[in-house]
Order: sequence, then structure tokens, then C-alpha cells
Amino acid sequence: MPEYTKEDIIRIVQDEGVEFIRLQFTDIFGMLKNVAITAKQLEKALDNKCMFDGSSIEGFVRIEESDMYLRPDINTFVIFPWRPQTGKVARMICDVYTADDKPFEGDPRYVLKRALAKASEMGYDTFNVGPECEFFLFLTDSEGNPTTITHDKAGYFDLGPVDLGENARRDMCLVLEEMGFEVEASHHEVAPGQHEIDFKYTDALAAADAILTFKLVVKTIAQRHGLHATFMPKPVFGIAGSGMHINTSLFKNGRNMFYNEKDPYQLSQEAYWFIGGLMKHMRAVTALTNPLVNSYKRLIPGYEAPIYIAWSARNRSPLVRVPAARGTATRLELRNPDPSCNPYLALAAILMAGLDGIENRIMPPEPVNKNLFDLCDQDRLTAGIDSLPSSLEEAIAEMSESSFTREVLGDHIFGKYIEAKMEECNEYKTRVSRWEIDTYLKNY
Repeated sequence: MPEYTKEDIIRIVQDEGVEFIRLQFTDIFGMLKNVAITAKQLEKALDNKCMFDGSSIEGFVRIEESDMYLRPDINTFVIFPWRPQTGKVARMICDVYTADDKPFEGDPRYVLKRALAKASEMGYDTFNVGPECEFFLFLTDSEGNPTTITHDKAGYFDLGPVDLGENARRDMCLVLEEMGFEVEASHHEVAPGQHEIDFKYTDALAAADAILTFKLVVKTIAQRHGLHATFMPKPVFGIAGSGMHINTSLFKNGRNMFYNEKDPYQLSQEAYWFIGGLMKHMRAVTALTNPLVNSYKRLIPGYEAPIYIAWSARNRSPLVRVPAARGTATRLELRNPDPSCNPYLALAAILMAGLDGIENRIMPPEPVNKNLFDLCDQDRLTAGIDSLPSSLEEAIAEMSESSFTREVLGDHIFGKYIEAKMEECNEYKTRVSRWEIDTYLKNY
């Protein structure tokens, strides 16, 4: 990430002919919001004087306390390559502050900053994150509305002409690189119409910002190809859903603290404790890593998505996998999150769970090097292998009872998030699905 000064931003806007700047932030569910200003208002924004109505944002504040301020993070400044070259459009991601000049407790970016401050207090200078974002490309109908019809029947690592999304994916990669991403790989995924683009790991705050930018770019470029991109976890029955595996590592003074060449798995004691913390708190934070009713239709046996709370350095069926790379590249891969999550909240929860494991020296059980889906229920019970919540309602119930999750999120987001997600569950329960009509209408 570049390091800018206010003077740099003003100069770039003038030199590049930028006319509009979008001041971006997210609600508690990770939905990107923005206030657009003209270049003439840039200095006001850089002086942290841009006000907006916080009562209009999901999970923020009541109407009687609605005045809030956006503080741009100037290092997130970037010009949108797909916008007109005359009257260019740029963006900056912002932190949200209250009218009395304090960080807003309901700002998800602040929640992650607070978790990173905890890591810093413990001596860790960097929490690196490498996300693996999967998505679907679907055709649109005659009115431009998305369908669930894909324009290819390709599979894992297929290429054109079988992979008909190849051109759109290529353009996404080019735009991402123009915006400063280091794209490491892109390929067709397992399911028809499913794709993955991986970008290089970076520190957690930059990674969370990047995930939101990535989703915006993918949706925008897909639309320009007459397609609809979706990060919905399970849009089509009977095929794999979309996940967002999260690779993590902790660094201190430039050294990867998860690596120990003398250990049988070449993992440090801190790595084991971090895994222990993840496993201890995973059920309580699953509502953050997998936040939709639909998320739990991906977390079922048979589609490679993990549902059992175990770890391994040898296979991909457990919740936590340790990829083969070692040395500086030693990392832990958490496999259950999906791309519908709010990355700020999910990464904060993951980091705090791992740090709790380190602080309290929580040792994980022995690794499970068998395919967990091949074990019977009795074998898993004997081995003490728990499972993730099977529904959003169950995940919210776990979260509601967790003092740990309340501490991670703060009282404001904790209460608002649970309230909203319970409403989502209740609304879902009242709907009559196509399956019910097909199964019951004639017979009863």
C-alpha cells in the first residue's frame, strides 16, 4: 500500500483530472456505502470535516444522535480505472467518528483496528491475511436482472473455450492490478460458472479493505460483460458453494512466529496455541464468518466445505489446514468463511480467537489426517470432534451466549448484529420454498 500525504492526494487529484471522490465505509454487515464529493470539497474531507447521517445506515445510530464524520484513510486513495477518463472518479476508505471526535463503536473497521492493537500490545507487529475469494458468474435476463443460469459447463482449472468466463476474469485481473493489487492466480473453480481470483497476502486492515474493493471490481467488470457476479455462498442446489478461505500468519520483528523448523510439523508453539484458540471459539464466531441463512447450505457434507472442528497438515477436510509451505510462508488456512461476511468483523474475530489461544496457551487436540467425511458419527464422537453450527439460528444462539464475541465486537455491534440476524432467521422461516411446493402440494 502506498503512503500518501494530504498534499499528495490534492496534487494527484489535480494532475489526473479527478472530479469526484467517493468516501467509502461499511455498515455492520459489510455492505459498502459511500458519500460522493466533488474535487472542490476534497480539502474539507481531508480535514475530517465531512459529515453524514448515521441514522440512515443499518446498525449505526438512532435519529437523535445521527451526526457522524468520515475520516479518510488517505493511503486507500485509488482512481477507478473503469470510470470515464474525463472527469475521473477516485475513492478513499474512511473511518467513522462521532460528533464528539471519538471513533464510532459501531464502525466495523474500528473493531478490526482494536483487535490489531491487541496484537501489537502482545508484541506482534503484523497479522498477515491472504484471502481466496470465490464467486459465480451468471447470465442476466432481457431486463438485466440476474439469473442462476451460467454460460459455461467448465470445471476445476478448465480454460477457454470451455471456460466462457475467461475474458471477464482476465479483465477483472487487469483492473485489479491497475488499482494496485498483486494478483497471484485466477482460475475456473469446481462448479459451472464458478471462479476464483487470489491476490497476495497483506496486513489484515489492508486485506479487509482489499476484499471490499475486490468485490466491487468483480461485480462492476462482470456487469460490463453482460454478466452478474455474486458472492452468495450457495446460489445453486447440487453444486459446490463459494467460500473465502483465509490464510493467516503472525509476524514479530519481521519473523514469522508460526514457524519452527525443529517441530515435527515445523510449527511453533504459538501456531499450535493459535489453532487451539480458533477451535475453542469457532462456534461462537461462525455467525460472523458465515453470516447468512444461505451460508449453511454450503456447510454440508459432500462439497469440500468444512463442517468439523479439527485441524490437519495433511488433508483439506478439517476446519483448519496447514498448507505445505514453510519458513516465511508458514500459515494457517481457515476454510469455513464465505465471501458474504463482513471482512473487518470476521478478521477481528479470527485474530482475537488466535490471540486468546496464545494468551491462555490453549493446545489443540491431535491433528486429524484422515478424511473427516469418511468417519462415522461414532468415530467423530469418540475422537471428540465437534461440528460447526448447522444453521444461522444455531450460530446466533452460540454467539449470544459468548462473552468472548461480545468483547471482540463491543456492545453496540454485538447487540445490533444479533437483533438483525434473528429477524433474518424469522423472516426466512415464514417463507414457503419451491421444494415445499414440489414435495407437498400434490400429496397433501
